[in-house]
Amino acid sequence: MTPHVFQNHWQSHWQNHWAQALLDPAGAPPPGVARQAGTAPDRRFAVYRNNVMVSLTGALAARFPAVKRIVGDEFFDSAARAFASKNPPRSPLMMTYGEEFPDFIARLDAASAVPYLADVARLEAARTRAYHADDAAPLTAADLAGVSQETLFDLRFVLHPSLELVASRFPVVTIWAMNAGDLELAEITDWSGETALIVRPALDVEVRRPPPGAAAFLASLAAGDRLGDAAAAALAQSADFDLAVNLAALFSGGLAIDAAAAKDDPQ
Repeated sequence: MTPHVFQNHWQSHWQNHWAQALLDPAGAPPPGVARQAGTAPDRRFAVYRNNVMVSLTGALAARFPAVKRIVGDEFFDSAARAFASKNPPRSPLMMTYGEEFPDFIARLDAASAVPYLADVARLEAARTRAYHADDAAPLTAADLAGVSQETLFDLRFVLHPSLELVASRFPVVTIWAMNAGDLELAEITDWSGETALIVRPALDVEVRRPPPGAAAFLASLAAGDRLGDAAAAALAQSADFDLAVNLAALFSGGLAIDAAAAKDDPQ
């Protein structure tokens, strides 16, 4: 092993020791923490460890405010600390921390009494991704003014880079909206599943509840299917699918950014 390789290996090993010690509340300080001004190393490192944990739980609280409101401060902080102890940040951009948090909640026994919580977290995670997605100018109806009806069904659309769909067997859009301040808290009488459409066509991230069949329609378009095939997939999901309404929404809602005639598929 060359000196340069050894130095890198030692530095990586030392950093891993520090990272593990910072996230393990019962762990001993890493080697090299010295006594200073009469303060024991373990006490000094405990303060530093607590500051790091507070920072990580704060980042999760900022990204998942509706989840925190649903379960309360004590439960959320406990879950956030448990998550942070096993999932150190992989990026210095803390606003993106917590990508795995929804799946962590789904596996958390203590959250089993709130079965919709993980889906609310997935919606909130998608909102963050939408906020930081690339900007793109939405397609307008005028852009397709010269396209014939026959050619229209052969088009493939490129959807906005911020667009995501979060499907749930619970009324996730309604639950999120009530806990995000968009709707007043009230009893939910219809517990049918909802799909959240998250998109940022302009400055603000929007959370919408798409009409019947729209989720299948958009998922098909996102997969690169022709408009006609996407419409067929939507009708298979819901007989109430209205192509004219959903096509108009692609433009008025800023959901698409480009369209092009599909080349003949290989046989």
